[in-house]
Amino acid sequence: MPRLQLLTRAGCHLCEVAAETLARIGDEAGLAPEAVDVDDDPELQAEYGDRVPVVLLDGREHSYFTVDVDRLRRDLGL
Repeated sequence: MPRLQLLTRAGCHLCEVAAETLARIGDEAGLAPEAVDVDDDPELQAEYGDRVPVVLLDGREHSYFTVDVDRLRRDLGL
């Protein structure tokens, strides 16, 4: 089963839009996307800084700033 995560932070409008998109795609794929606040982890904050939202699929960066819906659906076999 693939693992779908969204690196986010509080007050990020793009993160809210990405979360809604991931929830919809996650439902289609039978996955529950996990939100991870980069500000709760100094290593993630150092690595991603202001480059959020970031979509991780199985721990690998899939897209950032916006969800690449077509690519994600393809990679999830939808």
